[in-house]
Amino acid sequence: MILPCLDEAAALPRVLAAIPPGYRPIVVDNGSSDGSPEIAAEHGAKVVHEPRRGYGAAVHTGLEVATADVVCVLDADGSLDPAELPALVALTRPRTLVVGARRPAGRGAWPWHARAGNRLLAALVRRRGVPVTDIGPVRAARREDLVALGVADRAFGYPLELLLRAGAAGWTITEVPVTYRPRAAGTRSKVSGSVRGTLRAVRDMAAVLR
Repeated sequence: MILPCLDEAAALPRVLAAIPPGYRPIVVDNGSSDGSPEIAAEHGAKVVHEPRRGYGAAVHTGLEVATADVVCVLDADGSLDPAELPALVALTRPRTLVVGARRPAGRGAWPWHARAGNRLLAALVRRRGVPVTDIGPVRAARREDLVALGVADRAFGYPLELLLRAGAAGWTITEVPVTYRPRAAGTRSKVSGSVRGTLRAVRDMAAVLR
């Protein structure tokens, strides 16, 4: 499983401790300054460094390093429970993308501006024939299939481009509800943590739709 990481030291111990047996975590550090790589290594993760800033860059590097037939991608901020991954993996088939559709649990889990941006983007994606309600940060698919899609975005547009390419290629796209909790104390979201962060992510994703 791939964990893109930028300054998630406060969340990593809990996240890595919750990973189900048999799952091999790859923490792709994207320039942390809080000791995240060292903490990840101490808790048994394989650590890879990706100096190019960007969510898509981190995920792509994780794909290149992974060796498992099926890979999962999960945020490292503690907002998502790794224990829910087997439900997604169980549905993976060739040319199938399984996406976690977030269900907020707890006050402040999903700020209004982030939820509004996500709702708008999901509606635009549905208009292109991709049946999703969430441009989710958790997903599972066969590694070989993901690489073959050739997703090019290396910023926040990566998840949306992945959905569009999978839809255009005729993949089966399945959503599974996942619990979305407030992120770990001591960490800050690069997207939902501020209106500016949300607007930046929406801008990156909207560029993919052009």
